[in-house]
Order: sequence, then structure tokens, then C-alpha cells
Amino acid sequence: MKKIFFAIFILSTILLSAQTKYLVYFKDKGTDSQHRLNKSSLLFQEAEKELTPRSIERRKKVMGEENYITFEDLPLNDSYVEQIESNGIKIANKLKWFNAVSCYLTIEEYNLIKQLPFVKKIELVGKFVSRKPIEDNEQRPGDSSSRLYKTNYNLDYGSSLTQNELSEIPVVHDLGINGSGVLVGLLDTGFRWQTTSSVETRNVVAERDFIQGDNVTGNQVGDASGQDSHGTNVFSIIGGYAPGSLIGPAYGASFLLAKTEYVPDETHAEEDNYAAALEWMEGLGVDITSSSLGYSIFDNTTYSYTYEDMNGNTTIVAQAANLAFDRGIITLTAAGNDGDKAWYYISSPGDAFDIITVGSVNSSNAVVGSSSRGPTSDGRIKPDLVALGNGVYHSNVGTSSYNFGAGTSYATPITAGVTALLKSAFPHLTNQQVRQIMLESGDNLTTPNNERGYGLISAKRAITYPNLEKIGNEYKLHKIFIDDRGVDSSTVMMSINIPSYFAWDPVIVPLSYDGYSRYSYTFSDLPSGHQIEIQFNYVTKTGVTVYEPFPGSYKFYWGDLIISNVANEGIEEIPTQFKLYQNYPNPFNPSTTINYALHTPTFGVPSREGNKSGVFVTLKVYDILGREIATLVNQFQQPGKYSVLYNVETLHGASLPSGVYFYTLRVGDSSPDKSGSEFMETKKMVLIK
Repeated sequence: MKKIFFAIFILSTILLSAQTKYLVYFKDKGTDSQHRLNKSSLLFQEAEKELTPRSIERRKKVMGEENYITFEDLPLNDSYVEQIESNGIKIANKLKWFNAVSCYLTIEEYNLIKQLPFVKKIELVGKFVSRKPIEDNEQRPGDSSSRLYKTNYNLDYGSSLTQNELSEIPVVHDLGINGSGVLVGLLDTGFRWQTTSSVETRNVVAERDFIQGDNVTGNQVGDASGQDSHGTNVFSIIGGYAPGSLIGPAYGASFLLAKTEYVPDETHAEEDNYAAALEWMEGLGVDITSSSLGYSIFDNTTYSYTYEDMNGNTTIVAQAANLAFDRGIITLTAAGNDGDKAWYYISSPGDAFDIITVGSVNSSNAVVGSSSRGPTSDGRIKPDLVALGNGVYHSNVGTSSYNFGAGTSYATPITAGVTALLKSAFPHLTNQQVRQIMLESGDNLTTPNNERGYGLISAKRAITYPNLEKIGNEYKLHKIFIDDRGVDSSTVMMSINIPSYFAWDPVIVPLSYDGYSRYSYTFSDLPSGHQIEIQFNYVTKTGVTVYEPFPGSYKFYWGDLIISNVANEGIEEIPTQFKLYQNYPNPFNPSTTINYALHTPTFGVPSREGNKSGVFVTLKVYDILGREIATLVNQFQQPGKYSVLYNVETLHGASLPSGVYFYTLRVGDSSPDKSGSEFMETKKMVLIK
């Protein structure tokens, strides 16, 4: 018995003296979170100093000229940090977006820190089990011993031809589009890029090790053997340039490299490293981030996330991805390789709201069994897109040799590379526009599902998808056509139909041509809020007339930059819960779109048609004093997804001033006091004139 008590005593002593990584959240930043920030305030200027001009310009595109700094961007209170460090505690990461720091604490230090008056709460930092991709030495068509040469492209892709051709990347490279001008951030295990032949000449702008706290992302003392292998492989897949062997889709891009995952024998990574890396990249002006990490089942099963937590807003990494997207970054991540396991769902941050989550297919475009599935726990379709994730050609770390590998972590850099091509071709695109175009460019557009999302990504479809650029009070449409038969530029026309504005047949107009591959047309002098439908047609050099899209048309609303394919309307699955989404764009002027989702009600309110089960819905807008200023919806509606355009000029003329407004969705009760509402949610939006 004494031996048992002694063993328990020794174990307790070890646990008490051991250090564990925690997130320490502060109550404030030395100022009220509701404090109004403006360009003249000292707080605004302090936060702005931590951003590069490139980051500021990217933010302005989606956040507006005046409101591109928020409370989350304010630096941590120095005195709080100093008080923690004065106790001999070393801080691992400073997370301004979360108003927190991460640090290793003993139980004594934990009890000391939680008593500090400025500490809000302390939480464990999650550690997850890493899932390595499968390296594959199998001989495949296109390997160096059985090369398949392709002579009708300008570049020799060697054994990387399959992964490029499956996503129609070479035809885009042939236009001279290679990712130049785009800054891509990679978050992974490490990068030994200086001695790896396919990437040693690529433009690496900056790199950071968030494990050891230095600027060395290759292996160093304290790292596990081969830790930098996976990240180097990923880098070569997206940005490699070794003609005759491997060419990545975005070989002309610039890169930021973040080492965030520690790979010892008991592999794990930590959430705060991911969040800190996103903050670092955002401040440097990154356009696109891509990660091959997934956080779901942790190495301590008592601290594992559940499926219910895959809701887009629970994990630190999902929250960080959401904040990055709010600031204009295009975010991508791997879906995970658990499709054939007990946990077969996507993992976080793949559940984040606007992140592009990537699954994997084989060379026949069939979903790989191990590719993780959706939906998210709140009913959103995942993954969003798929790319080749089986037999992907990549560099071997630190050498001039190559290998094949598998996994969604290798499908993701292909998709991120296509994203970089789109951004490179059209630098004016916002991240919202890029995300929309990427989803519209999948091959499963009309029937998205939780195995392949919107389908196999195509660089050709993405580059040729029409897009808008706002220039003053006008909107310039951009379009590229790619046709193997050639395009007679003199025949390229656009049909314009505005059902609520024109009382006659659609107008046919020619597009301006730059003499190479780009066409454009400038819209002007149309009333705000009108739906505009467009379709293109041209004659090939072989005499064939082509209509795009066929059948159907593209559409957009005057005042909005998003163009959608009419063929994709009304196809989405019935939602599994009520949901109010953030308006877009935000800030806005003069119009913005508000989306919401209704699921099958639990209380069975009969609709006015009397033959279906529906819910009573109100969507109203309020000013900052809580006064109702507009009713956008006030009726029974069926389960589904809805989109409402709120145009202040149409409803209020010039009378509504700039400022903060709120919109509230109520579902389930038409009574005046709303006492029986099953669901109510409010979100904030900003009008800037």
C-alpha cells in the first residue's frame, strides 16, 4: 500500500512540475473594445504601423478606406505582457487578433497568472495528431523512365504533366500567366528550399519558424529528422520550376514560408502557431494562404474536438482563418485524409466559413476514399473543391530527385496554385470575388455534394470566368477566351439584358480587345440594384459559333462585384439549421447582399399556400439606436437558402447617413412581441458614403 501511495505522490509531483502550453486571454487592450477607431486616433496609427502598404491596400478593397483597422488589430497591452514575463514566464506567441498570448506554465504559474486582474481566462492549447501523406515509389506513366512528352504546350512539365493537365493549367501558362505579382503564404512542417532544385530559385520574401521562434524554416537542432520534408514537397507542387521534371502552377509567384508543425515521433502541431502565422502573413500583405494541416483528433483524447465543433467558429484555427478572410486574404486548406476512418469528416480549419477546403481525386477524377467528407456540423457543403491527390509529383527534400505522393495535402497546393493564377491575371479581384469564381469553376457546379464539393478545379474555367472591376462610378467587365480552334476577335459580342430596366430585346455590344487575349466592356449610368444578365458569343477561326455560357447566362446586380452563373441557382441542399450570414460587401455603398438559410421547422407552421410546411420570416434593418429603418422580408418562406439585396438609394434616397447599422433575422413567429420566435440573430454592417 505504501508503494502505491508513493507512486501516486511521485506522479503528482511530476504533473505539478511539468509545463503545459496555455492561451492566456486578456480582458482588454488598455481600451474599451467599443472604442471608436478613426485614422486620427493614436490607437489606429499604432495598429497601422504593424501593416505593410501591401496589407493596407488589400484590406481597403474589402473593409473600406476608413475602417480597415478594427479592435482585433490593436497591439496587445505591453504592460500586461511585461507583468507575465516578470514572473519568469516565456511567451511563445502573441496573438493580437485574440487578445491573448501563449506560454508554457507549471501548475503554480497557472494559479499565479489566473489571479492577475487583467487576465480574462486561461485555456489549453490544442495539440493534434498529424496525418502524414503517403509517399509512393510506384512506377507511373510520365515517370522519368517512361516519359510522355507533350509538344503542344510552351513548357515541358515532365512527370508533373498529369496533375497540371487534369486541372487545365498548361493552357493558362501558355497565355503568360504564372502567378507573378501574387504573394502566397504556405503553413507547414518546414522548408529546405535552398537546396531543393525545383524551388531553390523561387522568390521567398520571408520565412518564420513559429516552433523555435526564429527565421530558420529548414531543419535545425531540436527538429525531428525529416521535419522539413512535407513542407518542401508542398512548396515544389505549387511553385516548383524545373522544366522537364516538375513545374508548379504558380511558379512565378512570391512566397512567405511559415513553419508551424512540430514532427517528432509523437507527431503533433499546436493551434496557436497556425494563428500566429496567419497574423504574421497578413501584416506582410499576403494575398493567398495555403495549409496542409488539420486539427481534429488531438493527442490527448480528453481534449479532442467533436464533430459539433466543426461549425466554422469554435477552433482557434477556424477563427483565425475567418479573421484573415475578413481582411481580404484568400484562404485554402486541406480537407484531411480521414474519409475511410471512423472520423471521416473534414477537420479544422477546413470548417471555417469562407476558406476553400480541398479534397482529392485520382487521375480519372474519382474521389479518393481517404479524402475527408463534409458537411460541417452547421450544414455547409465541404469540401469546396477537389484536385489530384493521388500520384502527385513533387521534389524530394534537399535534392534534385523526385517522387510521387498522395493526400489532400498535395491536392491543396495545386488548387492554391490555380487561385494564384486567377489573382495574377486579374489583380483587382477581391478575395470574395476569387472565392466565388473558384467555386463556379468546378466541374460539379450544379450538383455540389459533400464528397467533391463543387468539383474538380479548372484553371482554364477560372481564368475565362467573367469578372468586374469598379473604377469610379463605372464597372469594367474583364473576359478571357480560350479555344483550341482560335477566336476571331472581330466577332466577340456580349448580350446584355436588364429585365426590370429594358422594355425591349437584349442589347448586343462588341467587347474591346487588347490584341492578345483579353476583352473588356465598361458599364455606366445604370440605376443601382438592377439585375443584369449577360451572355457571350464568338466565332472560332474554324467558323463555329460559340455561346458562353450555354445554356443560360451570367448575372450580377449593379453595385455588386459578384457574377454568378444562373445554372447554379436553387440547386443547393436544404440547410440543416437556421443561419444568418454576414452581408457582402461590407462596408457597402449603395447596396449590399444579405444571405440567410432556413431549415425544416420543428413546429410545422403552415404556409399561406396551405400545402407545405413553412416558417414566418422577418428581416429588418435598425440604426445604432435600435430604431427600425427598413423591412426587407416579412412573409412565410419554405426551407432553403435566400438572398436579399438591400439598396439604400432605392429605399431611402440620399437620406440615410453613413454609419453602423444592424440587421436582424427572426424566424418562427409573426406575433408583434416575437415571444415565440424559434430563431433570432443580428449582425452588423457599415454604410460608407
